[in-house]
Amino acid sequence: MPVKPRVIIVGGGIGGLFAANALVAQGIEVAVYEQAAALGEIGAGFYLTPNAVRHLQRVGLGQAVERWGARVGPASHYFRHDGTPIAPVQVTDANGWNANFGMHRADFVELLATNLPAGIVRTGHRATGFEQDDAKARVRFANGVTAEADVVVGADGIHSEMRPCVFPPSTPVFHGTVSYRGLVPRERLPDWPMDRWLMWAGPSKHFLVFPVRHGTMVNYVGFVPADGEMKESWSAPGDPAVLRRAFAGWDPRIGHVLEQVDTTFRWALYDREPLPTWSRGRLTLLGDAAHPMLPHLGQGVNQSVEDGIALAALLAAVDPSGVPAALAAYERLRRERVADVQRGARQNGLRVDSAYADLKVRDAELVAHAEFRKHLYAYDVLPEALAAARALAA
Repeated sequence: MPVKPRVIIVGGGIGGLFAANALVAQGIEVAVYEQAAALGEIGAGFYLTPNAVRHLQRVGLGQAVERWGARVGPASHYFRHDGTPIAPVQVTDANGWNANFGMHRADFVELLATNLPAGIVRTGHRATGFEQDDAKARVRFANGVTAEADVVVGADGIHSEMRPCVFPPSTPVFHGTVSYRGLVPRERLPDWPMDRWLMWAGPSKHFLVFPVRHGTMVNYVGFVPADGEMKESWSAPGDPAVLRRAFAGWDPRIGHVLEQVDTTFRWALYDREPLPTWSRGRLTLLGDAAHPMLPHLGQGVNQSVEDGIALAALLAAVDPSGVPAALAAYERLRRERVADVQRGARQNGLRVDSAYADLKVRDAELVAHAEFRKHLYAYDVLPEALAAARALAA
């Protein structure tokens, strides 16, 4: 049997942990180095869609998603800010498959980590340097450790330490908006429907609610204009009273949710311009390190899952000498797809924040948006990755 490449992943967040699962499923040796002292996510929920769920099933995590997630169904809807209905939300892909789940970030990190063999994840390692030659790649860490492998994957987020080793540094793009995020226990909202994703679109703002943790918690997100550029953070404390004032006069259902909010977190919205390249030799990027995007299509996590399954399929097809070719193929396969999603997230943010002179145009676009989501969700990167892998092996 040919020797498979050994992989280092820098970053133990969702993208890095899923990639590790996908690599292990291919029989590839992998080590994940995370700078935090322990794995975990501060924040709230995110939306898991069919284009990622199919890959989670492929690595044996389908039942865990069902257990920890909250399935979102066809009662999902868009509303005007006063509660007037606009359009249903598309929840099936182009083939009619519904696999949409509200997930708590901490739950998802736990299920990804639990599925990995012991010893793969190493916490307390902050990357400080990278070097490579024709045969190996090495990462240096602040604690004095140096790790060597055939491949290094930077999965360390929008402020990636690995990214400048691939492409010259650039400044993240701030979009003038802050999201307030948090969770409300179901017992405090006993009448809230826990089978749907609901969004209200109004002037310069929007608000959404969906269930997480198997329907035991309500996740809310309120998007409002920022009063000044804030440092991006999942855990910047917010003021619930400020949030309530921002949505005063909107649909009373929003006020009902916000009455139950005791604590909230603020997250300033940044992305980056699409990169022209994100691989160099034996180093590549994945997830937010390669293509951070706004949350307005709910695709940040889902695109990182697509990255991970594609990367694993390509690396499984080569020995250590073939790594640079495999990483180049990975980039070719993913770069256009994620750039389209990045641009689509920006455009949808303008749409749901009602940046339109004629709101009838906005409403018509939200109706038509269903077709876009059908194909977004139906896309399966694995057949293309396997075809590229066969070409590498030929």
